[in-house]
Amino acid sequence: MPEAFVLFKTEPTHEREVYLTLTEHEGVAEVHALYGEFDLLVRLTSPSSKELSRMLMSSFRRIEGVKETQTLVAVEG
Repeated sequence: MPEAFVLFKTEPTHEREVYLTLTEHEGVAEVHALYGEFDLLVRLTSPSSKELSRMLMSSFRRIEGVKETQTLVAVEG
């Protein structure tokens, strides 16, 4: 099952709103609030690489309050 980790920077004061939106998304396995350069860390799981790409390219970038993301795609070892 494909997985990815996404680091989120949010607009000031939108951290909680983005956090709650992410927890309701079907592909999100975990959401963690962070201190430092990024505000949130999200672990995604998907049944296919194609679906994972769709989530990354369309769903998350459209969440209101998201300023920037950095995606790390996990590979099988």
